[in-house]
Amino acid sequence: MHFRSKRPVKGLLFIFLLSLATLLMARPAHAAIMLLTQTDTTLTAADTVSTADVEFTDVAPAKPAANSTVDSAKTQSTVVAAAATKPAEKPKTLWQIFIAGLLGGFAALLMPCIYPMLPLTVSFFTKKAGSRSKGIWHSVIYGVSIIVIYVSLGLLITLLFGSDALNALATNGIFNLFFFLLLVVFGASFLGAFEIQLPTSLANKLDENSDKGGMAGLFFMAATLVVVSFSCTGPIIGTLLVEAASKGERLAPAMGMFGFSLALAIPFTLFALFPSLLKSLPKSGGWLNSVKVILGFLELAFALKFLSNVDLAYHWNWFDREVFLSLWIVISALMGMYLLGKLKFSHDSDLPYVSVPRTFLAIIVFAFTVYMIPGLWGAPLKSISAFLPPTATQDFDLSNLTAATAPEARPQISIKEKKYESVFLRGKHKGLDEWYDLDQALQVSKETNKPILIDFTGWNCVNCRKMEADVWSDPEVHKRLANDFVMLELYVDEKKELPANEQKISAYSGKKIKTIGNKWSDYEASNFNVNSQPYYVIVNAKGDVLVPPQGANYDVANYIRFLDSGKAAYEKNNGRN
Repeated sequence: MHFRSKRPVKGLLFIFLLSLATLLMARPAHAAIMLLTQTDTTLTAADTVSTADVEFTDVAPAKPAANSTVDSAKTQSTVVAAAATKPAEKPKTLWQIFIAGLLGGFAALLMPCIYPMLPLTVSFFTKKAGSRSKGIWHSVIYGVSIIVIYVSLGLLITLLFGSDALNALATNGIFNLFFFLLLVVFGASFLGAFEIQLPTSLANKLDENSDKGGMAGLFFMAATLVVVSFSCTGPIIGTLLVEAASKGERLAPAMGMFGFSLALAIPFTLFALFPSLLKSLPKSGGWLNSVKVILGFLELAFALKFLSNVDLAYHWNWFDREVFLSLWIVISALMGMYLLGKLKFSHDSDLPYVSVPRTFLAIIVFAFTVYMIPGLWGAPLKSISAFLPPTATQDFDLSNLTAATAPEARPQISIKEKKYESVFLRGKHKGLDEWYDLDQALQVSKETNKPILIDFTGWNCVNCRKMEADVWSDPEVHKRLANDFVMLELYVDEKKELPANEQKISAYSGKKIKTIGNKWSDYEASNFNVNSQPYYVIVNAKGDVLVPPQGANYDVANYIRFLDSGKAAYEKNNGRN
């Protein structure tokens, strides 16, 4: 095997890292995002929460719970806590969408349909303008036109669906299944099975209009680029819009398109300002197609997450954790083989040698492949746990062969059967005694003299899985959860319908409460003025909030302080028998 360095591979390295970063953007633990989003971790500062599976709703001031066992007159601590948790997640989520769009735009820039056009377009500006200053002005108008076109597309998505529809996308089974199929199609397109193209007549018509002078001509020239490059940018745009729309943000699609178009527009203006930089660009070649193929593999990996969402929400019970991992392992291994030239598609150029940078990328990919393999036998895989189905879906788990930490012995309680337990078997946590109904949890709290830890969670909540894998798994945290609290898991996206006698019209939102998820989502919004997951609330047997609630915070010490303060507040107010 020969090794040689070559400049085009720099582009391959750049796009691979960008693409991998885009994949990890869905994880709230990503370092760059955490720098932007993480707030002070002191107990009194309520952390804003989920950035991945959050639905935002316009909510009014908190009002008492409409639950038979909850005191209708909430204590002052409840009111203070609700006021302290006014949701501030919205701008943070928009920031994440913008950054994801920016990374997607840089990835699209290195596509075969766009990259070769960069020097041609800049040269066209400088020659046609007649002067450097005029050429710069033309390139600025060209870049602004690109931004206007893509942002308009994002706004159109919002207008067509509306904010309410966008909110429903995150957990809607039909849409998640559609997104899965869509991303599979996009992945197949990048792998070379076919090309997704807009009608040629549209491109020709726009190209004719681009011959006009002035700003109109520059605008149509930008529109021509958008249409002609759609076969390369379409899958990236589609993935971005799917991810943005499923967040439930009103402006998320437009913000994502703004980041995407800004990444495309900046190079045209930059190279017009400094034409000499064009000489440093790697020459077009087969490496551009390699970029597409790598993105194709990543698209397929993305698609599986949407299929997992549907499986969990609708209890199909066949897409378990080891099935998910097996597919990711195969996809990762094939990507590594492709990087080494051992796998070749019909549209690929010959690879006479493997460059050193390409070899390093293959090492990273194969190392990631090997890292995932122990997960087939129950290894936690904390770095990707937020993407994976819950560990309770694992059919074969070697860790089950060892005794799990059991909760301390507690007094006998009057409740013999847990309500809804059969629905949530795939979400159970080893060594914890969870309840799934508020009324029952309040009764257990009264009988056992323990505070309740309410965990507002969801099947499709990425941040919830990360909290469980990174924080709840800590021995000190787990010991407290098992022994000091009545654990109440309230799934806000559970699709199982309530019995007819429990269905009602919400006094808070005016909407019909039909499912278990509707019930707990309405309870969270009406009592705590938030609608995000995970969200942790510590209450006593009357439903009074004991300490300010908090959301996703991956600092174990902070979570221990939160639990200890809740327990101390309970003992101070209620005392031990």
